[in-house]
Amino acid sequence: MSEIVVIGAGVGGLAVALRLSAAGHRVTVHERAARPGGKLGVHERDGYRFDTGPSLLTLPEVFADLGLDLRPRPLDPVVRHVFPDGVTLDSSSDHGVFLERIGAALGPEAAADWDRFWRRAARIWHASWESVLQRPVSAASLARLSWRVGDLAAIAPWSSLRALGRRHLRDPRLRMLLDRYATYTGTDPRRAPAALAAIPYAELTHGGWYLPGGLVTLGDSLHARCADQGVRVRLRSEVTAIEADHRVRGVRLASGEFQRADVVVSNVDAATLYRDLLPAPKPLRGLADRSLAGFVLLLGVRGETPELAHHTVFFPADYDAEFDAVFGAPGRRARPVDDPAVFVTRADDPLVRPDGREAWFVLVNAARQGTGWSAVDWRRPGLAGAYADHVLAVLARRGLDVRGRLEFAETRTPADLAEATGAPGGAIYGTAGGLLRPGNRGPVDGLYLVGGSVHPGGGLPMVTLSARIVADQIGPAV
Repeated sequence: MSEIVVIGAGVGGLAVALRLSAAGHRVTVHERAARPGGKLGVHERDGYRFDTGPSLLTLPEVFADLGLDLRPRPLDPVVRHVFPDGVTLDSSSDHGVFLERIGAALGPEAAADWDRFWRRAARIWHASWESVLQRPVSAASLARLSWRVGDLAAIAPWSSLRALGRRHLRDPRLRMLLDRYATYTGTDPRRAPAALAAIPYAELTHGGWYLPGGLVTLGDSLHARCADQGVRVRLRSEVTAIEADHRVRGVRLASGEFQRADVVVSNVDAATLYRDLLPAPKPLRGLADRSLAGFVLLLGVRGETPELAHHTVFFPADYDAEFDAVFGAPGRRARPVDDPAVFVTRADDPLVRPDGREAWFVLVNAARQGTGWSAVDWRRPGLAGAYADHVLAVLARRGLDVRGRLEFAETRTPADLAEATGAPGGAIYGTAGGLLRPGNRGPVDGLYLVGGSVHPGGGLPMVTLSARIVADQIGPAV
């Protein structure tokens, strides 16, 4: 039986702890925050309950063997899309139904284009699922994919998601819909790999789901399952260093305590691990671009809003201007987006709002916290409040003026996310979408990495798959 320490009680950390415990290891999880779940945060106020992290569950089957009783509720539509011209399109996990909706909203040619694109997306998904997402990946293993000509042609590592959309979709509104999936991994669709077409395929084939009480209940369920299985989860217990020579020896806590470990699994951001926790800073090879961040409003709203689905996105007239503002552009530094896409989550769930009220989570893409050309100093006095007013005004211009119905409005900036979760700059997904991310094995023996900043990527299903990959690499107790 090995002594294993997991650093961080995010979804990846708790999932790997469960798998390693089931394999016969003795596992302790150290989490610096007061509650588990990582970016699955929650905020409660005056009878309202807000998920402050992910709000959509996809691929729930990846959690099936963890012993959780989740009972997810399918969403229809998965997302409501409101385009700049006022046309509305509801997505569906039934491909035939979605084609009918596209035809009704955008015309039969657009539906035919999406059907052709869908066949390509299916090839990308199946190639990615078999060759990339469920196994360790390195530059060498990706190179070996070149011998599988069909897989390589499907994944098209030389092409961008934007280029793929232009090749298959003539209607600019469908291209806009596809572009948005790049932001699911924190990246710019003009530079994101075409392989990210696997994301809408997975979402719209396997469905989008909601957990009653909010997605924060996933973190609570994982935590409870850890307790049932004998995993020790220590909250408010920050790891400040990993001690190692040629192999890990254990971890040092902020209290000064040393805990011996045969194996250490890190669920902190890979950049933070390499820079701050190793005995000597090491270069992090395979680091993709940093993910975008998000600016959030938590709104307590009087009355009901029938024009909103569970998830509704309001697109801007110029999506490229948003990406230029978020990531910076030649000759122009990053800045708050003037006319952003606005994503509103409003759950029809009595567990998260008082009677006759609604809890809105409003998200716009934002540049990371920082002072460089590709970042914004969100701590600048007055900026958060002024931008919150601006986002509400943008919603009003798009036909959803909620300002007279507010009981309260709270903001969460990228600086707040960075402080709460340790995500550098408030990057939502750690490293932005790409085929090659930091690997799941660390630079010293006995050190492994899980979570959204490493392979296979960000988002609840991917970090859970990373936990499976790491647990399989470590293997059962002997």
